[in-house]
Amino acid sequence: MTVGRSFGNTGRGLAVAAAIVAAMGFTTVPRPADAGGVSPGAAVGIGLGAFALGSVLANPYYNPYYNPYGYYPPAPAYYPPAAYYPPARRCWSPYYHYYYAC
Repeated sequence: MTVGRSFGNTGRGLAVAAAIVAAMGFTTVPRPADAGGVSPGAAVGIGLGAFALGSVLANPYYNPYYNPYGYYPPAPAYYPPAAYYPPARRCWSPYYHYYYAC
């Protein structure tokens, strides 16, 4: 019996809410849409920006840091060791008290 009462109260509330929304819909006057004064150039810029952003988000494979789930990132590059270049030869000058290239 309590279940039937709660459904009855809920149904009545929904019916009243739907009637209020319908009354508001019938009484309001429709107005023409206003785009907000966006110029054609701005509209083209917004469209191109949206296209570029969508292209980047839809295809991340061109990102060099993209790694699909389950794959390791690429191995770092290993270069051969640098060649050994001995330091330049220096000789001591006792007269001038400094090193010079021999």
